Amino acid sequence: MDWRDIPSLAALRAFEAMGRLGGFSAAARELNVTHAAIAQHVRGLESEFGQELVFRQGPGMALTDAGLRLTVALSEGFGVIASGVRDLRDDADSRPLQVTLTPSFAENWLMPRLGKFWAAHPDIPVALVPSQEVTDLRRDGFDLGLRFGAGDWPGTEVQMLAPAHFVIVGTPDLVRGVPRDDLQALASLPWMKEAGWREQELWASEVGLDMSQLDVTEFPINTMVLSAVRAGLGVALQGRALVENDLASGALVALHETHNTDLGYHIVTRPGAMTGRVKTFVSWLKSVA
Repeated sequence: MDWRDIPSLAALRAFEAMGRLGGFSAAARELNVTHAAIAQHVRGLESEFGQELVFRQGPGMALTDAGLRLTVALSEGFGVIASGVRDLRDDADSRPLQVTLTPSFAENWLMPRLGKFWAAHPDIPVALVPSQEVTDLRRDGFDLGLRFGAGDWPGTEVQMLAPAHFVIVGTPDLVRGVPRDDLQALASLPWMKEAGWREQELWASEVGLDMSQLDVTEFPINTMVLSAVRAGLGVALQGRALVENDLASGALVALHETHNTDLGYHIVTRPGAMTGRVKTFVSWLKSVA
C-alpha cells in the first residue's frame, strides 16, 4: 500500500461520519469537533478528488454519486478495521495474564496464594512463566514481572512488593545444638546456594562471612537449593517470603534474620497505563504481600 495515494485519515473519518449520519452537525457531535471542522475536511476531500461530494438540499446536505460511492467504501473499510480491533481486544481480554518471575518465587510464594486470587477473580486466567532471565516485557509479550533486586530496571515502571527479609534456614535435625545468630558457628555448617546469586554474596560480605571459606555447594536454580535444604543437606540464605510455609510448619527453622531495605521483590510493568486486569492482579499482589 502506498499511503501517498490515500487522503488524510481524519478527513476520511469525518466524511464517513457525515455521510452515515446525514449532516455536518451530527458528524461533529459524534466526533466531538466543530461543524466548521467537518465542513473543512469535506472541502479538502472535494479539492483532493476534483469533484463535488455533497450538495445542499433544503436545510441539510445530500451526497452526490461520487460522495455516495466514497461513503460506502469508507463504511466497509472502517468496518473491517473496527472488526479487527474488536477481535484483538477480545483476545486480550480472554488470554491469560502473562507473568514472568523466578522459579523459586513462583513455587514458594505465589503458587500457594494464587488459588485465592482465582477464587476472587475466576474470569482472569494467569499464566506463570518462571525464568532466571530478566526479560523484556514488551518484546516478549509479558503483562508484568515479579523481580528481585534493587528496582533499577530501565524502561519499566517498578513498585515494591516486599522489602528483602533474609533468613538463614536449615532443618531442625541439622542445626540441633548450633547457637542461633552466631554466624561463626553457622559458618561451620554445610551451605547451599544458587550459582550467581550476587545478593547473597553481598549480604555475606556485609555481615562478615567469606563465602569462599565456607563449605558451599552450588545449584543452578534456587528451587534445587530449597530442595536440598529441606532434605537436611545444608543451610541456606533465603528471602523469608520463599520459606514462610516451611517456617510455619516447622520443617525449617530460622537461624539468623536480617532486613535490607535496598533490595526486595518488585512488581515490574511496562510504561503507561495498565489494563484493568493487570491493575486487579497488581492490587491483589499488594494486598497479600
